[in-house]
Amino acid sequence: MAKRDYYEILGVERSVSEKDLKKAYRRVAMKFHPDRNPGDKEAEAKFKEASEAYEILSDAQKRAAYDQFGHAGVEGQTSGAGAAGFGGFSDIFGDVFGDIFGGGGRRGGPARGSDLRYDLELSLEDAVRGTTAKIRVPTLANCGSCHGSGAKAGAKPQTCGTCGGAGQVRMQQGFFSVQQPCPNCQGRGSIISDPCVSCHGRGRVEETKTLSVKVPPGVDSGDRIRLSGEGEAGPDGGPAGDLYVQVVVHEHELFQRDGKNLYCEVPIGFVTAALGGEMEVPTLEGKLKLKIPAESQTGKLFRLRGKGVTPVRGGSAGDLLCRVVVETPVNLSSKQKELLKEFSGTLSESKNSPRQTGWFDGMKNFFGGMKS
Repeated sequence: MAKRDYYEILGVERSVSEKDLKKAYRRVAMKFHPDRNPGDKEAEAKFKEASEAYEILSDAQKRAAYDQFGHAGVEGQTSGAGAAGFGGFSDIFGDVFGDIFGGGGRRGGPARGSDLRYDLELSLEDAVRGTTAKIRVPTLANCGSCHGSGAKAGAKPQTCGTCGGAGQVRMQQGFFSVQQPCPNCQGRGSIISDPCVSCHGRGRVEETKTLSVKVPPGVDSGDRIRLSGEGEAGPDGGPAGDLYVQVVVHEHELFQRDGKNLYCEVPIGFVTAALGGEMEVPTLEGKLKLKIPAESQTGKLFRLRGKGVTPVRGGSAGDLLCRVVVETPVNLSSKQKELLKEFSGTLSESKNSPRQTGWFDGMKNFFGGMKS
């Protein structure tokens, strides 16, 4: 009888990672384990089949041979143990709970410290050009007196008698097995009978440290700068976590940023809009003269190439896009009003205001269609 494909047995793709492969095996093994299906020969056969598949695919060399030659490449290389490195059902289930709730205890040594986040507020200019910022970060650091052990000088922590130094105890009910932190040592695996007077046995003390953060040019809100090892010190002398500096760029009074492009509004008088002219516009590098063609309308965009932002990950600089806004004059004198009325009398709607004429024609057609 031909064997089923190992990947199909575990319900995974051939590109599955080692971590996801293990999860898939646990899922199948828990479903068909004999402890959950007493007397069910079909379930037992599927359990052994899944165990054999996992035994091959979890070994890099065996998996490579299977991927190249199929079952012929791994013939005779399975142990036939039926559980692929796991014991009874309680071991499989306990391992799952250990992953979710941190049930691994102290198997890997002292735990790593927590990562920290710091929100760094920048002006648009500093974000675009780059800068070096000084920040003060409150954190937990290893106690200088006991070097993180929590014990007074000359004293040593004693192995916890309840958990045997594992930091975890196992609670079992039937085939369910759950690990939890040891209630005697609170998960440390050791008892400090003579605590350090500086940190009161905690091994860590609160302090505020000053750091220099180099901000590269082109960062934007949401970008993060990682400072390795600048997070909280780990308990029991464990390695420190990392500090993530989160960039927050303030709004600018003139410019709005969209990726690598900058936008700004340029108000112009209606005479300049009608007759054309030149005016100065701002950029992050200084002022530039912008030529306004005659008959410019509100909303017209002028593109100044290369006057935007150079992206932090490289590439060409963006552009500055200036949007014209025609400003209607206010606080007119009597003479100015008379001149405007006189000027208005010389205008032809169809010739001098084509957009307005087209809009009114469209409105007439719209209401005419409603009546019919």
